[in-house]
Amino acid sequence: MTMTTTTTTAATPVAPSRGALRPLGLGDVEITGGFWAQRQAVNHTATLTHIEYWLEREGWIGNFDAAAAGTLGSRTGREFSDSEVYKLLEAMAWEIGRTDDGDLDARFTSLVARVAAAQEPDGYLNTAFGRPGQAARYTDLEWGHELYCYGHLFQAAVARLRTRPTEDDGLVAVARRAADHVVATFGPDGRVAVCGHAEIEPALVELGRATGDARYVEQAALFVERRGTGTLGDIEFGRAYYQDDVPVRQATVLRGHAVRANYLAAGAADVAVETDDADLLAALTTQWENTVARRTYITGGQGSHHMDESFGDDFVLPPDRAYSETCAGVGSIMFSWRLLLAQGLPRYADLIERTLFNVVATSPSHDGTSFYYTNTLHQRRPGTVPATDVAVPRASSSLRAPWFAVSCCPPNVARTLASLAAYVATTDDGGLQIHQYAPSRIRTALPDGRPVGVDVETGYPHDGAIRVTVVESPDEPWTLSLRVPAWADGATVRTPDGVLPAAVGTVSVGRRFAAGDVVELTLPVGPRLSVADPRIDAVRGCAAVEQGPLVLCVESVDLVESDVAADVADLRLDPTGPLRFVDGRVVATVGLERSAVDAWPYAADERTAAGRTAEVPLVEYHDWANRGPSTMRVWIPLV
Repeated sequence: MTMTTTTTTAATPVAPSRGALRPLGLGDVEITGGFWAQRQAVNHTATLTHIEYWLEREGWIGNFDAAAAGTLGSRTGREFSDSEVYKLLEAMAWEIGRTDDGDLDARFTSLVARVAAAQEPDGYLNTAFGRPGQAARYTDLEWGHELYCYGHLFQAAVARLRTRPTEDDGLVAVARRAADHVVATFGPDGRVAVCGHAEIEPALVELGRATGDARYVEQAALFVERRGTGTLGDIEFGRAYYQDDVPVRQATVLRGHAVRANYLAAGAADVAVETDDADLLAALTTQWENTVARRTYITGGQGSHHMDESFGDDFVLPPDRAYSETCAGVGSIMFSWRLLLAQGLPRYADLIERTLFNVVATSPSHDGTSFYYTNTLHQRRPGTVPATDVAVPRASSSLRAPWFAVSCCPPNVARTLASLAAYVATTDDGGLQIHQYAPSRIRTALPDGRPVGVDVETGYPHDGAIRVTVVESPDEPWTLSLRVPAWADGATVRTPDGVLPAAVGTVSVGRRFAAGDVVELTLPVGPRLSVADPRIDAVRGCAAVEQGPLVLCVESVDLVESDVAADVADLRLDPTGPLRFVDGRVVATVGLERSAVDAWPYAADERTAAGRTAEVPLVEYHDWANRGPSTMRVWIPLV
């Protein structure tokens, strides 16, 4: 593998010291329009303020005030609610770096001061433990989330350090004192233990990278090596729930709680890269491959168990019981991005793209003030409109809700959108690679200092033309590489030298570029039918419709408006009918099959071809349930 050593740190969530690719940050890449710029704008104008409002309203920020004042008698929120404040701080830090918003910076600084006031002299910081009337520190590592909360604190500090390295608001100092406390308490001569919810592992590595303190990376490596050795108590769900059943190096697939599993894998990948541990990286690669092949929904979502928010067994992917937690999608992106930087393989960017468009983009409403925590692929009953002034107690809300008793997902979406430009492109010694397609402005330098600049124009994901114009180039040759998604058979690339086929994977154009040169990749983003591996029993005999990176679905709102049927249960997809565009939407041919309600639902197979057919418009999955309660399905039975 060709290794690129990072010499300067970009404003990016992940900055490994070595790897196949070098990440670019917010100062290098700006998303200037289109699908993702619109969502970043909503995140800036609505979502961050909405989250801050609810954190104040629910008293989760107030817990820090009470802790500092010594009056924390009746703490509000779950044991991990501190982490939501830290995720908001991280999202704010990235957004300040992206927009230079002075008002947001003032709110950020004020919030940091309230958090800092609650820190104990030895660096300990948590509002749920260690005070009169509370359990002692670290007495419930299975469920207490103390180290998990530190992880989000550290990631917020990294975001601030990389976007405003000269600011002295105190957040980085707070994080370092807490990290020093963790090393003293859980280091080589300390307590042999891990947290029941992985998250501190990638955060410690990144804090070590950002500050240059190797102790933090070493502590993360200790936590990774301890995981799977039975340091946590057994529980009803089994130790696999928090990945304490099998050492990380011996595991072959992600298992247990889907968010925990992805966060741990991301942290282990960081450790593998920083310690140059090829065996650990190989084990994680196998886990990624098997998880994608056997335990991932067509949307990129992960987790099919509601009871424990966990992965199911191989090929257990029921659409109507898809948990597919939004945070698991964020964790999957974290894991895949680290493997992409380490190995440079486009398959990781493919999964990131699928998860961004069909999980992360699905969670928030159009106005950015209500969210899905879980992301079902089949809604059998119209949802219930949640109250706007009360936190929903259930994670699996049938419609997007403004807030949850467990509200990990809204700030996770916010921090991802605020930092999204850092996932667009990378460099290596030979040139520039573009992994995610959006109208964007890229101005950077290759590792040897040669300046490179391009502008990207595209209507992606609805238009498959990606036009890259060189605006700055060194005199020497360099290589522009563009990802060709796995679904994009028939793609072409136009270069100054002509038009060529672009095979799935990566198309690379190497030459002595001049300002004004254009490379245009054309991807076939028309609608297509997809069927599942037959071992996925729950959708055998069904098909889904995809359009480029987008998963589509049928929603009852459109059936009623078209006077086709009352419910998605009445539809059978005709695979011989053309998928075509009508008024900008994909339309599919379906047979209508309303079944009689019998006293006993089993009988001899006497199915006949559906009688009446009709055309129904499909909706992009990320857009469903924005028009009121409805039924919906992604996988449609075939005629």
